[in-house]
Amino acid sequence: MKKAFILSLCCLFITLTWTACKHEDEKFISEGSIEFSATVVDKSNSMASMAPSKMTIRFKKNKSCVEMSAGMGLFNTQFVSNPETHTLLQLVKLLNKKFWLMEDEAQLKKEIEDYKIEIKPTNETKIIAGYNCKKSVVHYTDDSSPDFDIYYTNELNIQNPNFANPFHTVDGVLMEYQMKKFGLEMKFEAKKVTKETIEDATFQVPDDYKKISQKEMNELFGSLE
Repeated sequence: MKKAFILSLCCLFITLTWTACKHEDEKFISEGSIEFSATVVDKSNSMASMAPSKMTIRFKKNKSCVEMSAGMGLFNTQFVSNPETHTLLQLVKLLNKKFWLMEDEAQLKKEIEDYKIEIKPTNETKIIAGYNCKKSVVHYTDDSSPDFDIYYTNELNIQNPNFANPFHTVDGVLMEYQMKKFGLEMKFEAKKVTKETIEDATFQVPDDYKKISQKEMNELFGSLE
């Protein structure tokens, strides 16, 4: 009787452990998408009316493609990061005009250095889109902009996800954060993570896009103000 009882307990323990591991493995995906809500931090910004209300990140084999649209799809921008080549590809569609720009490792490093922030880890956590996330506080060191919180998770199978952004020292996938780009600061919060097949073409330059310089890209966004 005692042996049977012990055997039953062992079987129950193994079953519960396997179930728990299986649940965690189902979340630890390397290919899929993350849907974010997007809000403008400074509503008085001249570009606020052009700002998107959502953002989608598609990822596969550690590559990621951030996509945002505004104006009922008349304006669309994508940022494709590739940690293997240490490059960031930007694609922009404005009406019927389509452009692309590639930033290399040196350009990214300079851009990141220009983004003057300090990131202070905390012991706080919260659940975002079903994932356990750690909290850090971000402080601007070059102006009086208020601090803000970021949350990131280690429960997604994406390596070096922040190499191309100012949060490159954060070891985890950002699930809630703020970002300044072309003078506009926005807040993003993950709402849904989906395991799905992502086509390789997602991370490539379409044939009908024209290559432009960083100066031309800046002028393009400047024309939107």
